[in-house]
Order: sequence, then C-alpha cells, then structure tokens
Amino acid sequence: MARYKDAVCRLCRREGMKLFLKGDRCFSAKCAVERRAYPPGQHGQGRARFSDYGVQLREKQKVRRMYGLLEKQFASTMERASRMKGRAGENLLILLERRLDNVVYRLGFATSRSEARQLVKHGHFQVNGRKATIPSMQLRAGDVVTLREKSQKVERVTAALETLEGKSVPQWLETEKENFSGTVKALPVREDITMPIQEQLIVELYSR
Repeated sequence: MARYKDAVCRLCRREGMKLFLKGDRCFSAKCAVERRAYPPGQHGQGRARFSDYGVQLREKQKVRRMYGLLEKQFASTMERASRMKGRAGENLLILLERRLDNVVYRLGFATSRSEARQLVKHGHFQVNGRKATIPSMQLRAGDVVTLREKSQKVERVTAALETLEGKSVPQWLETEKENFSGTVKALPVREDITMPIQEQLIVELYSR
C-alpha cells in the first residue's frame, strides 16, 4: 500500500499551521512551525497569493494531510459523503472522524494518527471483541475498541496513555485507561470537530 514517507514537518509548514503529525514533538519547542513559520523551499518566505482555486486546494490538502489519507482515498471519502443525506462537507468530516485509526488516536492510545494507523495495521486492537486491522474501518455508536491483552505492554501505547491526563477526549468518546479500552458513545457531529477547517471550500473544489 502506498504511503507518504518523506518528512512530515514540511507538510505543517506548507499549510502554515500545526497538523499534529509528529505527536508530542508538535507541543515542544522543536516544532518546525514554531521554528520556521513559513512554507518550505527557496521561495517559502515570499508573499503567497492564491486564487479561489488555490484557497480551495490548500484547504483540501490541509484536511487530507491532517487525517493522513492519500489523494484517491480522500476523493472516495468525499464521493461517499456527497451521496449521504445532509451537508456533504459535514458528512466528510464525520466520516473521517469515524475511522478506526482516528478513534484510536482520539482515545489516547497513540500520539499521532500515523502511529495509530500503524498500531491498527499490526493487529494491536479489537473492535467489539474481534481483531481489527483496517485503519479506514468506520465505527458506529456503541462500538468498543480494546487493546489486545498481549499488546498492553507496548511501550508506545503506555507512553501515550501516560500523557492522556493533560489532553481532552472528545465528548462522543469515552476512554477507560484501566481496561485499555474506549467506547464510541455516539456519532460525532460538526460541533465536536474543533479544528480550523472550512469544509465548504473542499465541497466547492470537488464540485468544479
């Protein structure tokens, strides 16, 4: 499966904001956005001018990189969102939030979505008692995500749970650290997604 293998800090600099792709590093003084708050490349410090299309493209790229999807995956998710009832933009964000790798990250079992994706693919988690290895799996209300017993001593997971105290878990999720599990209490709504995202720009881009 294809995946992005280059430096991820340059992606944050390209979008001009923290996408939290490097876990705890994003909260430290080593964060690339804090040190060099301009796009990468020799022309990065020039004055950027975007057309309407450019603004829409940048918003799409920001969200795609934030959730760690490739172009084809993101386009197929957008297509599915447009077929659902309601607003396509909100449907898109809700589908992205319901992904298993994102839920694992939101529950605090990983410090970044890429780390959560790797843990899922390596078979460390179960959903409703059954092994789950597909990061894009869509979770529903009532689903229970559990860390497998053999994986409860994985250093990356225990380290992430130790830092969970200072972080907030979304209201639609509930983490039980003592049981190494989490529950999807309800489906997320647009108000639960507090990241600075203008989903209407993405809808307009794909409507061209």
